[in-house]
Amino acid sequence: MGLFNAIMALSGAADIDIIEDERMSRHTTYRVGGPASLFITCQSYHGLRRAVEVLSREQIPWVLLGRGSNILVSDDGYQGAVIVLGREFQRTVIAEDGVHVTVGAATVLSRLVNEMMSRGLSGLEFTVGIPGTVGGAVSMNAGTRREWIGQLVESLVTYVPGEGLRYYDHDDIYWGYRETGLPGSEIVLEATLVLKPGKKDDIRERMERYLGRRRRSQPIGKASCGSVFRNPSDKSVGAMIDDCGLKGFSVGGAEVSPVHANFIVNNGSATAKDVLSVIQHVHAKVKETYGVELQPEVKFLGF
Repeated sequence: MGLFNAIMALSGAADIDIIEDERMSRHTTYRVGGPASLFITCQSYHGLRRAVEVLSREQIPWVLLGRGSNILVSDDGYQGAVIVLGREFQRTVIAEDGVHVTVGAATVLSRLVNEMMSRGLSGLEFTVGIPGTVGGAVSMNAGTRREWIGQLVESLVTYVPGEGLRYYDHDDIYWGYRETGLPGSEIVLEATLVLKPGKKDDIRERMERYLGRRRRSQPIGKASCGSVFRNPSDKSVGAMIDDCGLKGFSVGGAEVSPVHANFIVNNGSATAKDVLSVIQHVHAKVKETYGVELQPEVKFLGF
């Protein structure tokens, strides 16, 4: 029953690939995390629907994973299924008008911004250097304080487990700083973005400017999940953590980055427990000093 039944039902199924006890350190930007009971790649919508139906029937918990750039997985792993989107969700189609671009949720954001630059389409420059997929970026409205991907979204297609496809226009969704009104239970399948024509050299120059800014202000090249905590509306989390004297604070191989205090990096030997200990210490210190209850951006799996 349960896990065994799910494996039997999904093994060999069309457009579904299964790995048992797959170490999640291979699939997260933190490069930590124990094994997931099942690691399922769904190559098509029908494969995704089949996988979710079987897992739900067998009462196996599951989560959707993009590039693993905003998640911390326990050293003990996850007693459930991790689903990733495959081939059918990696397509990019440019409409005849040349500015409407429909992008699959599994498309890697860095590849998309470079492809759009090569085609002379502007608008995504601010995303350069942001890890993850289009689906993850849309779900959390990734971007800066002034520019975010939701501003470019004209429409979305999601999958509602147990129901089917759902279509949204831009104005159907609340878009906020690092958040959207999309229900957490829905899976983003594709987004249609509205870009604008531009000169390749100008687009490249803007990309280099954004990337240079990130390299100066963030620990690019270090294993991390990006920003750990959300900024309160009137404060900078990085500045608060820095003012608490926590830059360089470490437990094991996990450290508050000396470059940006809202990044906790894996210096090569960290465990998930190390990272969690640093997160908890920073949270407690900021609350003690400022009375502010920091809200994590990173998601926790298996704890």
